Amino acid sequence: MVAGVERISSGQPIIMNGIEVSVDKNAMQGKVCLVTGATAGIGKVAAAALAAQGAEVVITGRNPQKTSDVADQIKSETGNQSVQYLLADFSNLQQVRDLAAAFKQRYSRLDVLLNNAGAFFNTRVETSYGVEMVFLVNHLAPFLLTNLLLDVIQASTPARIVNVSSDTHKYGTLNFEDLGFERGYFGMKAYARSKLANVLFTYELARRLAERDVTVNAVHPGHVATDIWKTNFSIFGPALKYITSLFALTPQQGADALIYLASSSDVAGITGQYFVKRKAVPSSPLSYDEKIAQRLWEISESFTSLK
Repeated sequence: MVAGVERISSGQPIIMNGIEVSVDKNAMQGKVCLVTGATAGIGKVAAAALAAQGAEVVITGRNPQKTSDVADQIKSETGNQSVQYLLADFSNLQQVRDLAAAFKQRYSRLDVLLNNAGAFFNTRVETSYGVEMVFLVNHLAPFLLTNLLLDVIQASTPARIVNVSSDTHKYGTLNFEDLGFERGYFGMKAYARSKLANVLFTYELARRLAERDVTVNAVHPGHVATDIWKTNFSIFGPALKYITSLFALTPQQGADALIYLASSSDVAGITGQYFVKRKAVPSSPLSYDEKIAQRLWEISESFTSLK
């Protein structure tokens, strides 16, 4: 069985990624779930698990053929034909806007938004938005998408928003005068900053939706073996990925907490929390600073032209 996913329930088995998985095929019946960055890794596993539980699942990706193929694979392996896909490159905020508009044209409800798409760049990539690429993809894009879909989410209560962060947020700082990281760029520093922004955004959104029956939580999926090492460290990338895979979690294990927060009745009504392995734990002291969270929100609105 796929580690983590099989603990959802003790229902009928299905074959997912070539492995037998036990799920309750009716647990998410009638629910609509949007999972970003779902063409590989934990996003793909989470999308498949939600589909296996009966949800109508919409996945997002950048590559048309790959995204279509993953949607077809999830349909085949789960037996759920209600799996669709939408395309968007999160480095382009207009495509994020188009994604939100396309979703709202097709669906009148959204029960679960799982903000999973993310990126890491070992070298600084400049953007036209006034921030560097990691901050754009990991924070501004999900910030914009979530806000554009809030009306549909609030019309679907009780609803859930799950933001994938990382324990690296504990090493993050926010310099509002240099969000472009023009001075002293280092890949992990930029990544940590974006993940801190994810947690600050989670807490601020939870406060704003406190009376709306919409839960908002952040999650650290654990240290999962991904292609970050392979694609960002030149000729040493494949070797680094192999070394990390020896002690890292599998995507199936890493996706467990995402699936739990998206579907389990255990966390119904729980909001404004940071989860690690199904457990709400304290995040960094900086992440609880409401003034910083409010300023980040206002600056994010400006960068995304949300108003």
